[in-house]
Amino acid sequence: MGCIQSRTSNIQTLQDEELVEGEKLDLLNGGEHRDQEDINQVVPVFKEYSLSELKQATNGFSSDKIVSESGEKAPNVVYKAKLDNSRFVAVKRFSKLSWPDAQQFIAEASGVGKLRHKRLVNLIGCCAEGDERLLVAEFMPNDTLSKHLFHWDKQPLPWEMRLRVVNYIAQALDHCNTENRKIYHDLNAYRVLFDEDGDPRLSSFGLMKNSRDGKSYSTNLAYTPPEFLRTGRVIPESVIYSYGTVLLDLLSGKHIPPSHALDLIRGKNVLVVMDSSLEGQYANEDATKLVELASKCLQSEARDRPNTKFLVSAVAPLQKQTEVTSLSLMGLQKVTAPSPAMFSPLGKACAKMDLTAVHDILLKTGYRDEEGAENEVKQQFLWLSSTPFISASLDAFFSPSSILRAGPEIYVPQRKPKNCCPQLQQNLTKSTTFDHSWIYCPILI
Repeated sequence: MGCIQSRTSNIQTLQDEELVEGEKLDLLNGGEHRDQEDINQVVPVFKEYSLSELKQATNGFSSDKIVSESGEKAPNVVYKAKLDNSRFVAVKRFSKLSWPDAQQFIAEASGVGKLRHKRLVNLIGCCAEGDERLLVAEFMPNDTLSKHLFHWDKQPLPWEMRLRVVNYIAQALDHCNTENRKIYHDLNAYRVLFDEDGDPRLSSFGLMKNSRDGKSYSTNLAYTPPEFLRTGRVIPESVIYSYGTVLLDLLSGKHIPPSHALDLIRGKNVLVVMDSSLEGQYANEDATKLVELASKCLQSEARDRPNTKFLVSAVAPLQKQTEVTSLSLMGLQKVTAPSPAMFSPLGKACAKMDLTAVHDILLKTGYRDEEGAENEVKQQFLWLSSTPFISASLDAFFSPSSILRAGPEIYVPQRKPKNCCPQLQQNLTKSTTFDHSWIYCPILI
C-alpha cells in the first residue's frame, strides 16, 4: 500500500506511455474495439422531433410512463416512450424555461447527438417547441447502477460485474474526451444504465447541463469536486473525481463520502472499504488496485488526478470473465425490444391488403402477366405468417374463420378477384374443403 499517496507523482509518466500492443488491450477488453461504423448503422441519425410526436409517444407525458427514479418530483423527468416505428426511447423533459434560447438548446443537443459509441446511451434526437425542451435517447431496459448496487432484490451486484462497470464507463469517458466532449455533469450511479444485453452504459444526458445557467452537480456537496465548490466551474479533471466516487460506490456497496474513504485508505484499512457481501469473490490484490485508483481520482488538487486513458489502462487488465455475458453475471433474462417495422412500398401495400396498389407497384417494376409465377420477383416473397404484425392485420381484415393457415403459409379468400393483379390470380388454388378460391398473401421485405 506504499504507493497510495496524497500526491501521485508517478501518474504523468504512466499517462504518457503509449500502449505498444493495442491488440493486447483489445483482448483484455474482450474485443471491445469494434468499428464505429457498426455503431452508426445500429443507432438512428440524430434528428429533431415534433412536440406532437413525443406527446403521442408518451401518452401525453403520462405519469405512468415516468421511469426516472425520483418520479414526478424531479425537476427534469424521464419517460419511457414508443415511437411510430415501434422503437422504445427515453425522453427527458426539462423544467420550464430551463433553456430559454431554443436554438442554443438545439445546437448543444446536436453536438452531443454526434457522439456515437457502444458504451454510451446514445442521444438520437431533441425537441424545442414553445417553452418545451426535450431530449430523446436510446432506451435502456435493465435499470440503473444505483438500483442494482443499493436497492437489489435477489443478489448483490457480483464483483466481476462491478469490474465491467468501471471498465466500460472508463471507455465511454475516454471516447467523449477523444471527441472533445471532456465535461460530464454530475457523474454518479444514476447515470449508469444497463442495456438489453445487461451491459453498462453511460447516459448521454449527463453531457448536457439540466439548464443553461444551472449547476453541474445536484448531488450531496460531500461528493462534489473541490474545485467546483471553490469556483462553481467544472473542468475535465472534475469528471475524474466523480469517476472516483462511483468507484467507491462499487467497492463499498454504499455511499461513503470521499473524505472519509481517503482517511480509511491512508490508515491502511483498505479492505474496510469493501462491500461485505462480496466476500470470497475477489482477490485482495485486485481490490487493492481499485482502491488505489479511487485514491488517485479523488486527489484534492485537480492536476494530481489521472486522465481517461490512464483509467482504461488501469482497469482493463482486471477483467477476468470476459467471455461471460453481463446478463449471466447479473442473473437477468434477455429483454427483447421489438424491431422497428421497416417495409418496402410493396410490403406496406401488402400490409394494408391494398391489391390495387400491389398490382401498380409490380407493373412499374416490369412485372408482366406472361411471366407468371416463374418471375424472379416471386422468389423474394415471404409468407405473411412469418411477420406477426402483418398476421395480426390479416385477422383484422378478414374474419378469423375465413383465414386458412397451412404450416408456414397463409391463404386468404379473394376479396376482389377482378381487381387482383394477374400474378396473384395465377397463384389461386382450390381447397378440397372450401368451395371458393384462396390466394397466397406474400410480402416483399
